[in-house]
Amino acid sequence: MSAKRKALGKGLSALIPEDLEKEDYEKIHEIDIDLISPNPNQPRKVFEQDKLDELTESIKKYGVIQPIILRKEGELYTIIAGERRWRACKNANIKTIPSIVRDIENRNASEIALIENIQREDLNPIDEANAYEFVMDRYGITQEQVSNIVGKSRVYVTNIIRLTNLDEYVKDKIIRNLITAGHGRAILSLEKEKQKSLTDIIIRDNLSVRDVEKLVRSSKKPRRKVKAEKDKYIVYLEELLMERFSARVNIKNKKDKGKIEIEYTGSDDLNRILEILKIED
Repeated sequence: MSAKRKALGKGLSALIPEDLEKEDYEKIHEIDIDLISPNPNQPRKVFEQDKLDELTESIKKYGVIQPIILRKEGELYTIIAGERRWRACKNANIKTIPSIVRDIENRNASEIALIENIQREDLNPIDEANAYEFVMDRYGITQEQVSNIVGKSRVYVTNIIRLTNLDEYVKDKIIRNLITAGHGRAILSLEKEKQKSLTDIIIRDNLSVRDVEKLVRSSKKPRRKVKAEKDKYIVYLEELLMERFSARVNIKNKKDKGKIEIEYTGSDDLNRILEILKIED
């Protein structure tokens, strides 16, 4: 009945099986469209009209192939998964939609909505970041727990969540696919106005992420000149580490001992560096 899904996170595969189990087929009901409302905590905030139109036409021809999942609230229903199908049915003036009603407590319902959308390749990075933040704030869970829910690495989740700190202008360009999430991460350390101006340059000149990283480094205060006596190999190592951490690095070496200093600009930047170092809380 449905295409194979990507692997789900730990503990959630039972809630969203790759194929509806036999007992689910027995639970499918035709529910009045007007009795159904979207989940106010739906992670997906942007529905591309052309894709919604395509789905509408498909449903007009073939009907709804996969039931949506609902939670009953009194005499009404809230969507847990399948809002695009519901919207398309409304557009097609279809009066009922095949549905499975599940009795799931609120946290799991939001997790299912999160999985349903994040597993789709076309969910934009800003919606994804907002979804992670919502689940963390609403239920007081950690990035590690979120990474388990969505089946992605903790570093990936951390890097996506950092995008919420971008200026709204920049976020809009990512949503519209004019720049990438990689571009967004590259300019995170800049002030909001500089983020906006550099975003325009990225679009105008079609800059790569690496190009942007170089521009950001050059826009910051120049590094103090390396002392003549500093070993060239140490300078080389500093450059490697700066490339790795996207931060200023200073290695102080004296005979057979020394120290490595990594600069950061705020708690978010510190957490990013700790994630790279794989230091657990």
